[in-house]
Amino acid sequence: MSFNTALSGLNAASADLNVKSNNIANVNTTGFKESRAEFADIFAVSAFGSSDTAIGNGTVLNNVAQQFEQGNLEFTDNALDLGISGQGFFALAPNQTSNEVVYTRAGAFNVNSDGFVVNSAGQFLRTFPVNPDGTVSSTSISSTTALQLPSTAGTPQATANVAIANNLPSTSASLTGAIDPENPTTYTNSTSVTVYDSLGNEHIVSLFYQKKATVNEWAVEAYIGGADIAPATDTDPVQLGGLITLEFDPTLGGALAAASVFELPFTLPATGVGSLVSGAAAQSATINFQGSTQNSGGFNVTALTQDGFPTGRLSGLDISDDGLVRATFTNGQATPLGKITLANFSNPQGLKQIGNTSWTETLDSGQVLAGEAGTGVFGLVQSGALEASNVDLTAELVGLITAQRNFQANSKAIETNNAITQTIINLR
Repeated sequence: MSFNTALSGLNAASADLNVKSNNIANVNTTGFKESRAEFADIFAVSAFGSSDTAIGNGTVLNNVAQQFEQGNLEFTDNALDLGISGQGFFALAPNQTSNEVVYTRAGAFNVNSDGFVVNSAGQFLRTFPVNPDGTVSSTSISSTTALQLPSTAGTPQATANVAIANNLPSTSASLTGAIDPENPTTYTNSTSVTVYDSLGNEHIVSLFYQKKATVNEWAVEAYIGGADIAPATDTDPVQLGGLITLEFDPTLGGALAAASVFELPFTLPATGVGSLVSGAAAQSATINFQGSTQNSGGFNVTALTQDGFPTGRLSGLDISDDGLVRATFTNGQATPLGKITLANFSNPQGLKQIGNTSWTETLDSGQVLAGEAGTGVFGLVQSGALEASNVDLTAELVGLITAQRNFQANSKAIETNNAITQTIINLR
């Protein structure tokens, strides 16, 4: 019996050595979680035996428990290197359409030939679907989809609203007659704004201001280059909309009067005379002059915005700490693609290891709880960072020495039992 007891100790020490060796081997493995060998004693006594005098029968490996403490975050220059600061796992699918889900803390991702975000094993990163404003439309694990980067350029948007505010000098001399964009003596000041058609082509709209003989009133007209408007053979500037008059109130410090007109609407047809030669769709837009002033200052543009933009190329990814993935384009636009799915379990130690620093759900782990980063128990997503192994190399090396000594001690116990047995055999 004593041989078996010592042998169980040898097996336990060997298992401990194996566990610690595996931890040490993975000290540089991204997202690796160390394991701990847990042992239990063997104690057998018959129903009518005396437990007061019973002796244990050795030890047995009871469990190899995974330790899910946070590893250090190591920062990189790759936006698709993702780390989780706090609780949670990334959800991955073996292929694009698979319903199987595996979980990992290793966030070293890249893009495959089809534009999908995958890890080194080709597993697809899963995300929650999002609305155009970036809010999640469903947080069910079954509704998650593989994250794919857009293969097309950013769609252009035609300008529909222009907002421009100017200061018009009150000391300017008044003018009479019609505004002629090709005759500077017919207008007091001018400026321009770039607008876009439905195909993303840019056009320059020039604005001309004429101080009228009536006090505190200015006439405003808008023109576009004749080369942009059909027929293309006529290059004279083409007026957009009509003439409007801005009225200013001196009692309000030169701000627009309450009853003043401040919008200049215009429309360009899809075809025929007056249409854009670029072939763009019909376009209607409004130029808003609200916020303009007339005072002793010089002419200047105090504010200018317009809501159109040209065609854009994919320039990169922006991943926020709540896991929202946006594709950014060269035209300044950002399109939400999805929100990174985080998963958690009531008992993470019950997860089944399947290699490649991945786990699968089991009965012991409990059902998966899916959610968004930064909500509930879920941690935050750190873009441009990887979670290092949580193995403490110094502690593992000390434990390795301890396991070796345990192995030597149990070997000595077998050697001693052998000597005793040999002595008994040699009795005459």
